[in-house]
Amino acid sequence: MSRFFIILSFKGTNFHGWQSQPGKTTVQDTVKNALQQILQEEILLIGAGRTDSGVHAMNFVAHFDSGKIISKEIPDVVYRLNRFLSYDIIIHHLIPCEDASHSRFDAISRTYHYLVSTGKNPFLYDYSLYYPQKLDISVMNEASKILLVNNDFASFSKLHGNNKTTICEVREAEWRQVSSDLLVFRITADRFLRNMVRAIVGTILGIGSLRDRIPYLQEIIDKKDRSASGTSVDGKGLFLTDIRYKNISLPEHRNYFINESFFF
Repeated sequence: MSRFFIILSFKGTNFHGWQSQPGKTTVQDTVKNALQQILQEEILLIGAGRTDSGVHAMNFVAHFDSGKIISKEIPDVVYRLNRFLSYDIIIHHLIPCEDASHSRFDAISRTYHYLVSTGKNPFLYDYSLYYPQKLDISVMNEASKILLVNNDFASFSKLHGNNKTTICEVREAEWRQVSSDLLVFRITADRFLRNMVRAIVGTILGIGSLRDRIPYLQEIIDKKDRSASGTSVDGKGLFLTDIRYKNISLPEHRNYFINESFFF
C-alpha cells in the first residue's frame, strides 16, 4: 500500500461540508466514492479538517492509501476522477508521500477568506454575505488585532462541538476593501474550531457597523461562552484558501474564481 495526498477545490453550495454524515451529501463521501469506483478498492479518505455546510475550498488536502496506483498512472487517475466527479469538485494533484504523512495532523496552518458585499450584486450573492450597512474598516482591523494576542476561542466555537481544546494560535487577521462594495477578511491560524471564523466575522461586523465597541471583542473572548459572541454569518461567503505543511511542499495550481492577488 502507498499513501497519497490528494489536492482539490470544491464549491460547497450543494454539500453539507467536507465531513461524512449519515444521510447527507458531503465532499468526503463524494470523493471517496469516486476513488473507490475508479480504483476498485476500499478507500479511507482523511481530510485536513472539516468545513461547515456551504463553505467553499480553493485548496483542500486529504490523504488515502492505495495498492492500485503506480506513479506513471497518476495523471490518468486524476483525469478519470475529474471526468467522474460533478462540476463543483476538481482534483488538482495526487502526490505520493511518506506512509506516516497525515493531511490533518501534519498541517501547520490554515488560511480562510470571508467575503462581505455591502452593495447589491447578483454575481457575488452566491459567494458572499450581503451586508448593506456602512462599515468602518479601520475599526474592524483594530478589533481584529485582539485575536492575535489571545489563544482561547471557546466563545467562537460551535456548542457541543466535541473539541478536546479550544486553544488556537491566530497568526493573521486583517480586513481589506477590494472594491467599492466588497470587503474581504483574511485569517490564518494553526487550527480552527468548528464555526470559529463565521462567529468571529459576525461579531466584528457588529463592531464595524459601530453597534459595539472595540473592547467588546476582548470581553467576549474572556467569557469563554459561545452565547456571548455575535451571530454566525452564512457559510456561503467563506473560503478555505490555503493549507501549509512543515516538511511537505504542495505544487501550485490554479485557483478557480478567487486568486490571492485579487485580495492583496
